[in-house]
Order: sequence, then C-alpha cells, then structure tokens
Amino acid sequence: MLTSKFVQSSSKVNPSKLTGETFATLINLSGRRRFTSQRVVLYAVLASNEDLGALVTAREALKLFADAHTSLVEGTEALPGVFSSELQTAYFGPESGDKKIRSFMELAERTFTAIESNWRQKADLLKDLIASTTPLLAVLNSITAIYEKEARTHANSVKNQLQDVMSEIKDISKQAHMVAFNAQIIAARAGNAGREFSVVANVMTSITAEIDKLVQAALAKAVT
Repeated sequence: MLTSKFVQSSSKVNPSKLTGETFATLINLSGRRRFTSQRVVLYAVLASNEDLGALVTAREALKLFADAHTSLVEGTEALPGVFSSELQTAYFGPESGDKKIRSFMELAERTFTAIESNWRQKADLLKDLIASTTPLLAVLNSITAIYEKEARTHANSVKNQLQDVMSEIKDISKQAHMVAFNAQIIAARAGNAGREFSVVANVMTSITAEIDKLVQAALAKAVT
C-alpha cells in the first residue's frame, strides 16, 4: 500500500528520457481512472438491486482503477511514477489527490462487501460512494490535465531540439556544398587530369542535395 506522502518511484525510467509514447500511456492511464471510477459506481448501484453479476464487474473495474493509479504513482519498468513537482503537489500537496483517490477505493470495497453480505449499512455506503463521484472526478480531471500539459511541454522541447540539430546539419551541408562546388571548378581547370576528381565532386554535390531535402523535410515535420 502507498501512503499519503510523496512516493519515490521504483521505476528504472529516467524522467528526463521520457518519450512521446510514454506520455501517451500516462495520459491513457489517467483517463482510464476517470472511466473505471464511473463503472465502479454504476455497477455498485446495479449490484445493490440484487444483481450479483454486476458486483463482479464492479470489482473488476475497481481493480483496473487501482492498477492504473499504482502504475502512475509508483511507476513501473516502463513508467516513471510521479516525475514532476506539479504532479507531486497534485497527488501529495494541499489537494491530497492520492488520499482522495485511495479513500474512494476503500469506500468502494466496503460498499461491495456490504452489498455482498447484505449488511444494513449498505444503503448508506452506496449513498456515500455515489456522492464521492463528483469530487473524485474533479481531482482526476485536474491530474489528467497536468499529464497533458507535461506532454505538450515535452513535445515542444523535442521539437526545439530537433530544430537545433537540423539547423546544424543544414550548416554542415552548406559547407560541404561549397567544397564540392570549388572542387568542380578545380577539376575543370585540371582538364583530363581532373576528370576522376570531377566525378567525385559531382557525387558529393548530389549527396549534399539529398541532405538538403532530408533536412527540409525533417524541419517541416518538426514545425507541424
């Protein structure tokens, strides 16, 4: 069990090495908590009406919810856990996101047990579970928005880095093009003796032209 404090990630993933795919997974898991929380409450209501099959579905939804939360907070071999100060604040700061999420899970489990055992307090627990839905969604929406913001920041950083690298390659290509151009002039002046050198210079010119095309294509993708 996690406690209501900042949990150092057990993941081997370096937050500075996160990829776009990793951010997509994080956003998906955070969104999954929103979806499965609603399923938990919906099927708990159905189970309270003596549909015990719904109780099985409710517990499955709760497990998906709990697994997603654990992966996001603790991290996995592929995920970083709580990797930014903004997420740390959202989960363990004044808003107590982690505590509220765990309280929902505990309340859901107590409600399931009460329904299954037909305890007298099952109606009150179910009422509390339903009432917890709106504030829980507010917390989950807020945290999901942070993951989306982090993803945009990461994408912009990668784009800027790519633009810098492509600009350097473009400069090198220009220099190579000038060398090839000068080589062609020298080869022409050398007559027959420079014929083979001229072939090499032409190939070099062709290569730099291809580099220019690749750089332009890469830069165009980086901007979009």
